[in-house]
Amino acid sequence: MKQTSEGGDKQFLEMIRQNEGVIYKVASFYADKEQPLGDLYQEVVLNLWKAFPSFRGESKYSTWIYRIALNTCVSFYRRRKNISYVDISMDIPDTVENNEQIQELYRLIGRLGKIERALVLLYLDDKSYKEIAEITDLSVTNVATKLSRIKDKLKKMSNESN
Repeated sequence: MKQTSEGGDKQFLEMIRQNEGVIYKVASFYADKEQPLGDLYQEVVLNLWKAFPSFRGESKYSTWIYRIALNTCVSFYRRRKNISYVDISMDIPDTVENNEQIQELYRLIGRLGKIERALVLLYLDDKSYKEIAEITDLSVTNVATKLSRIKDKLKKMSNESN
């Protein structure tokens, strides 16, 4: 997707504006004290900017953005192997803040591995198994299997904490 600099800049900024919620959602899912939300958000946007000229339009912008955002956030944690728990309760909307079940679910999700959290994030965002497979480079069958195992794991973790 080669374009004039000005046209490409405008298109990129419009794409970011339209998909800002996706970027914030993914970044907030991985943010913590050592890696604040703003830093992760900026890193994702930077990586999107670097990759934008090579976007071929073979997928929707949102699918491409999810892939880059997840890869950016996960790569931060691969470099920082001492991270085992990420508190994502800040991502809970104000309208359900008092809902203990949702807070507990997010706490348990925060204890999952990086890839598991990514799959749950996409699942909770109502992405189809096919869309999740496109974003994560997994097969649809693998996505279904992993999500089934993650659900079982979350149930087990919930039972252990009760």
